[in-house]
Formats: sequence, C-alpha cells, structure tokens
Amino acid sequence: MTRTRWNLLIALCLTIGLAWIWINRVPSGATATGTNLPSAPAVGYPAPDFTLTTVTGETFTLSALRGRPVVLNFWATWCPPCRAELPELQAASGRLAGRVQIVGVDQGESASQVQAFAGSLGLNFTMPLDTATTVSRLYGVRSLPTTFFIDRSGVIRQMQIGPVTEATLTQLLRTVYP
Repeated sequence: MTRTRWNLLIALCLTIGLAWIWINRVPSGATATGTNLPSAPAVGYPAPDFTLTTVTGETFTLSALRGRPVVLNFWATWCPPCRAELPELQAASGRLAGRVQIVGVDQGESASQVQAFAGSLGLNFTMPLDTATTVSRLYGVRSLPTTFFIDRSGVIRQMQIGPVTEATLTQLLRTVYP
C-alpha cells in the first residue's frame, strides 16, 4: 500500500470513530448512570429522608431527628454479623441517650419476628421496619449490616459496611459527635 492510501485509511477510521462517539454520547440533561436509577447516598451528602413504621407501631421519619446525630444501621434477625453487633449498638444507645440517636432499620421482616428477637437481646433503641426493602434500596444497601453516621444537619459523615465493634463504633461516632 502506498503512503497516500494509509493516510486515507487512517483518516477514514478517525472519522468513523468520531462519528461513533458523537452518536453514542449521553444526551444533555441526562445522567451517565441513567435517568431511572436513584443515586446512592454518599459521604458528604444529605441522607435521604424516609418514613417507616417502627416495631412498636409508631411512625418514624428520619428528618424529624435533625439537630441530633444519628447512627442508622441496616440489619436483619437472620444475619450473624448483625446479631454480633446489636449488643454494642444497644450499649451505645444507653450510653449516649438523648445525645445520639441509634436507629436500627430491620430489612424485610415482620414486626412480630423483630419484636421477639429484640426482646430476647434486650434491645430498645428505635427499630423501623423496612418490610418492602424500599429504604434499603434507597440507601444502596447491598450487604448487612451497613451503618451510616449522620451529623446534626442530616449529612452522612461515615459509612461502615460490615459489623461495628466497640472500637470502630467509638471511632466512627467521633465523625458526628464530639
């Protein structure tokens, strides 16, 4: 092949490549992740608000806790790591009562099941029931337990995937409570 043909072939490939990029670009006003997918909450951004019914039948709304730091934990009774961390969350709830709100969102279970389990462990912190797992999906929870540390203004300051121990809980609480 001659040099001129190589140059024409390169120019043709470049033109086709640029046309392909132009045709497949993301339209203006749309997000790269798609228009129908909610973005997962992230550290440094506001925690999405939600309303659920608690294990005791009361209505719980996250935004009602503004002005107080929140430890938002997603768990289930069938989850062994959750079972391991719940006594530590209960101890923190008692120790920090009135200063930090511990909230344990149960994922996909009935009130009677959660009530029996909570009673056996002596748990008495707020436990909203995410029976349809809509809040878990809103928060992008893919693994249990998952814990969000939310400051007084409702901004997520830390996120822990997996169980919290006394040491990690103490360390992560410092991000939302002095």
